[in-house]
Amino acid sequence: FDPALIRSASSAAEGLCKWVVAMETYDRVAKVVAPKKEKLKEAEAELTVQMANLNEKRAQLKEVEDKLSALQNQFDVMTKKKDTLEAEVGLCTKKLIRAEKLIGGLGGEKTRWLETAEKLARVYKNLTGDVLLSSGLVAYLGAFTTDFRQRCVAAWKAECLTRAIPVSADFSLVSVLGDPVKIRAWNIAGLPTDQFSVDNGIIVANARRWPLMIDPQEQANKWVKNLEKENKLMVIKLTDADYARQLENCIQFGTPVLLENVGEELDPLLEPLLLKQTFKQAGVECIKLGENVIEYSPDFRFYITTKLRNPHYMPEVSVKVTLLNFMITPEG
Repeated sequence: FDPALIRSASSAAEGLCKWVVAMETYDRVAKVVAPKKEKLKEAEAELTVQMANLNEKRAQLKEVEDKLSALQNQFDVMTKKKDTLEAEVGLCTKKLIRAEKLIGGLGGEKTRWLETAEKLARVYKNLTGDVLLSSGLVAYLGAFTTDFRQRCVAAWKAECLTRAIPVSADFSLVSVLGDPVKIRAWNIAGLPTDQFSVDNGIIVANARRWPLMIDPQEQANKWVKNLEKENKLMVIKLTDADYARQLENCIQFGTPVLLENVGEELDPLLEPLLLKQTFKQAGVECIKLGENVIEYSPDFRFYITTKLRNPHYMPEVSVKVTLLNFMITPEG
């Protein structure tokens, strides 16, 4: 049944033969492909079902992964918080240990604190009388010896008690007006450490008038030079030809001045300076020295010393300065 052989007999039979062969081939192929198509359809249906299940499982997996990520973040936050709390606990523990040590160490200070509080209460109670005696000592007793000062202070204390003015039983100028740091600096600069010399230093520091120091042994002279050395102290004498010009310069620029070896009389040129007769001119504090009006520096300091052992200053001189007896004492 070959179309090529049949073609020699009839072309129509050849066509029919080809159709029959084709149909037979189609039948054979259809019988093989049809079951496979059915299986393909079933496989595609199952694939659809499985893909739906897969997508559902993927959604569930994503949900679980999101929950896991959130839990991981929460875990990290809590871990950091735990670390922070542990560090705070450690710090608090250390502070507690230190506080216990501090409290234990300061426990013995309670007695001293109570004593200090009682002492301050006594000082406050006796402040009126102590300041009164200190003012009198600074104003009036600088020129006298230590024995005379002590007798005057004792008499004043008795008068205060008579008039019901509270005053310290162990009154001293150092306890009322003294600054231990300044006193130590004065001693380093050459001021003797005895009570009399320290009182003189306190009077120099607190008196409103410039000090005139009776200093035959020149210990006050040396003390002032050492004390004001860093401030470029100017040392002058009334016998210097240009002392007035030097004094004017020092007043203007705030340089301390030491006037040495004065006698029982002072140059009238110094009177405005001793009386601190300053005035405002064009908004600037000035002073008239002789015929010249010069600017007055608030940093200016003036010291006067004499080598006379027993000088006699007239009242008009004494009221312009603070007389101080700097003669050496056995204690100093």
